[in-house]
Amino acid sequence: MKQLIFGCGYLGRRVAQAWLEGGHEVLALTRSAERAETLAASGIRPIVGDVTGSLDLNDCDDVDTVLFAIGFDRTAGKRIRDVYVEGLRRTLDQLPMLPQRFIYISSTGVFAQNDGQWVNEQSACEPVREGGKACLAAEELLRQHAIGERAIILRLAGIYGPDRLPKLQDIIAGKPVSASANGYLNLIHVDDAVQIVLAAEQQLAPPELLVVSDGHPILRGEFYSELARASGSPPPLFDEAPAESSIAFRASTDKRIDNARLRERLRFTYRYPSYVEGLASILATRNT
Repeated sequence: MKQLIFGCGYLGRRVAQAWLEGGHEVLALTRSAERAETLAASGIRPIVGDVTGSLDLNDCDDVDTVLFAIGFDRTAGKRIRDVYVEGLRRTLDQLPMLPQRFIYISSTGVFAQNDGQWVNEQSACEPVREGGKACLAAEELLRQHAIGERAIILRLAGIYGPDRLPKLQDIIAGKPVSASANGYLNLIHVDDAVQIVLAAEQQLAPPELLVVSDGHPILRGEFYSELARASGSPPPLFDEAPAESSIAFRASTDKRIDNARLRERLRFTYRYPSYVEGLASILATRNT
């Protein structure tokens, strides 16, 4: 089988590796010729292009699965809507044929609930941040396209894993965390996210929508306290940002992700069923 990845980054490159190990041919879009060489060296067939610029997908006429996991690069000088919405539109226009499955990585940022309530696939989506608005618009674009009947939308909670632990260096240095200790974090370890993408491809009959988390929301204060304990650092301090600041705006949502539908629809086992196991594994590797 031939698989095509848009966004071969923190999540995408791990999915690519899993597909390669499964004997699949993997193609991946990259904007960088240097990055293309790195991908080729790992067995991935690179396509140099940009979803917001030059994009030639003529060699992708027999792709079985597309994974669209484009992230937002703030250094690229693009608006987030240009990347998430218009970039997806150009991708759909350029695909020479419809793949069997189109897996779109969205975000639980489409939810803006701020009272600690549980949310799931049926909950209202009224995002207030630009990222959430762009993700929701991209989802709707995908549904309205001919490929919508073959689409699997995965709304991921915050991805963490090796080299991606929020505020770790601040905690180690004893610097205050610029957020309230209250409010819930919803997380998914990157290794579990990869397994969910693979299980969704193999087990789901599109169209489908799933929210993706480990199912164990945690208050920020408890998360950072465990991060401090596991890293041998002092207990965390919190410096709640002024209400008008961008930091406070980012932390303004407060919801708990209900992953019941995910557990009902997919057969897989979480390697890291909560942040406790995830942090322990990451920090043990980091300290060896």
